[in-house]
Formats: sequence, structure tokens, C-alpha cells
Amino acid sequence: MKYLVFLGSVRDSTPPRPARLGLRVAKACLACLMDRHAEHEIELVDALDYPLDSVFKPHFAYAKHKAPAALNALAAKIEAADGFIMISPEYNHSMSPALANLLNHFASSLFAYKPSAIVTYSAGQWGGMRAAVGMRTFLSELGCLPVSAMIHVAKAQTVFLADGSVQAGEDQAAWFDYFDRTWLQLGWWAQAAAVHREAVDPHQILESFKTSPSERNAP
Repeated sequence: MKYLVFLGSVRDSTPPRPARLGLRVAKACLACLMDRHAEHEIELVDALDYPLDSVFKPHFAYAKHKAPAALNALAAKIEAADGFIMISPEYNHSMSPALANLLNHFASSLFAYKPSAIVTYSAGQWGGMRAAVGMRTFLSELGCLPVSAMIHVAKAQTVFLADGSVQAGEDQAAWFDYFDRTWLQLGWWAQAAAVHREAVDPHQILESFKTSPSERNAP
């Protein structure tokens, strides 16, 4: 399977400390995936690498082949992926605006009929779980329905070091076991969806929403 791991935070300054707390969580997720599921192709998509224009314009709104090269490249990766892992902090009980902004640049048809997994984190005690509740609705609307098992990392700065390894006193195997429940669900659904997409093209059954709301068959 091909997975894209989206890191949905662009904050890279202090305070608060440490900067880029989410990158630690992302590196820990990648380490677990490479340790236990090395057969998959996994790529990190860091929202910080996509400085988008302040005036919102979705990828599909550009004339053919006229979209920024970075958006074209990411659109191709999303279309080729079999599943997604979405990593987000929590802002006002909601997902990261940076992650929502990045994902909103692409038509739901690129994400649809593929599963996703939700990973949230925080510097406090809740681990971003309230953001995860809203992410379920958001990802479902994109068509990449999230699996039931979610990952929440509370006080992430006390759990992971900057390279994604665990802090002294933490049990890496226990954390990987916790992560793996989500990866195993994601893998099952990704494989099932990939096999069925190969047998039956869902975009031939239901017209994809790419350019106009009328494509949602609304009267």
C-alpha cells in the first residue's frame, strides 16, 4: 500500500517550547510504520513545505496544467495513494487550520474510496482528542473515511524526543503496540478498498465532484 502521512502544523517558532511538537509525533509514527509495516510505501507530507497563497484557490480551479507545480505534484501523490494518516494538533477543540487549508485545496475525488487514520497530539492532557471528533466529519466529507481506532498523544513533549524516539522512562514497544492497532485497521481497509477499486471503478458509478457543486447531483 501507498500511504501519505500529513503533518498538519506549520508553527515553527518558540514560544511555546518545543517548536514543531507535531514533527516528533510524525517521526514516531513513521518509525513505527517502518518497523512493523516495512512492506508499505510511506511518505510524509509536511504542511510547512506548502506555503500557499493567502487568497484561497483550489487546485481544480486552475486551468489545465496551470496550477502551481507543488499543488500538481501533491495532487498526483494523493490520487496514487491507497490511504492517509492525518496528524493534527488541537486548536479551540478543532483540527489544525493549516491541515484543513492544505486538504481543502484538492477535490474530494482524489481522496475518495480510500481509508484514513487520525492521529492527534497536544502539550496538555487531552492529546487533541476533541479535534479528532471533528476530523471524523471532515475526512468523511472528503471520502476517505477514518478507521475507528485513533491515536492520541497527550503531553507529547514528555513522550517523544525531537527525532521521534521515546523519552527516558517511556516504553517504545508499548507505544508502537498502541499505534499498531490503528495501522492494522488502516491496512485492512486500504487493501480491501484497493482490490475493489481495481474490480469496480467507483468514479464510473458516481460522478466525481471536481469543478462544480452541480456534480453532487443537487437539484
